[in-house]
Amino acid sequence: MTSANEIPLPADTPGGAVLREPLSIHGESPDGKDHAGEGTWARAWRTLRRNPVAITGFVIIAVFVLVALFAPLLAPFGPTELPGRADVRPTYIPGPSAEYPLGLDRYGGDELSKLIWGARASLLVGVLSTLFGLSGGFLLGLVAGWFGGWVDVAVMRLVDIMLSIPSLLLAVSIAAIAGQTPSSVITAIAVVQIPIFARLLRGSMLGQRGMDYVLASSALGLTRRSVTMSHVLPNSLGPVIVQATLTLATAVIEAAALSYLGLGGGEPSTAEWGRMLTAAQTELEVAPRLALLPGACIAITALGFTLVGESLREALDPRNRTRR
Repeated sequence: MTSANEIPLPADTPGGAVLREPLSIHGESPDGKDHAGEGTWARAWRTLRRNPVAITGFVIIAVFVLVALFAPLLAPFGPTELPGRADVRPTYIPGPSAEYPLGLDRYGGDELSKLIWGARASLLVGVLSTLFGLSGGFLLGLVAGWFGGWVDVAVMRLVDIMLSIPSLLLAVSIAAIAGQTPSSVITAIAVVQIPIFARLLRGSMLGQRGMDYVLASSALGLTRRSVTMSHVLPNSLGPVIVQATLTLATAVIEAAALSYLGLGGGEPSTAEWGRMLTAAQTELEVAPRLALLPGACIAITALGFTLVGESLREALDPRNRTRR
């Protein structure tokens, strides 16, 4: 007798062999482990650990985060030090050497040290702006999805107004009004992100409210607050978390763009990737590496967050839960 997951082959098959059919991820998987009853996030994490794209993204993010955290130990010089100021000429900027592995910038600062300290500044702006934007959008989306009715209409009209303005234009306007400081850049990027998270959470909550388990919970006498906070909201967070991961990539790019436009504050020699690009634009013929290096750091960091976000989206997509 064959087991439930075995398919008998024709009688003339040598040895009466059977073909074992892999079960779906809701039961026994090909790795021999029983994943029955596994939660959505546990299943997504198990999928991400086997996804080379996700692993690549995590590695990229981990490298830049470690560089930012340990910048004082890794950077040969401080963020404001200009050890090679006397060596820089209007038509000559020293290149890589034993003392300065990536050469000097136009102000006489060590390029390697500026890139390391710039990782801290750029990631800090990107992470903080995304956290603030996520918090504001979470509150608006929760209010709209919870109360519905005229409250939902009022909140969504406000969101529509914010979305009608191009994001970069809105960010530039806010940063220009708030002043040329890093905090104004964080505020500008966060405000741009609020309507994105609000609309996404509200739509996800409305979709969950029509599910059978919500109707069953209401029929059992659970209060609206209990159903929303214990069932609807937790099951609506998946798309929001995925969007937050993808938005981190956008936030890093927007932070560099605002700093490139001179809205990030600080001196021209400030160790920040966007400001480094601004300083390098007049030195492209003399030292193109001054633009290529910070530009590559911005692109690779954004790529890391994008790879993780897209992999997480695929891992949480029910349509991708095929037999493995």
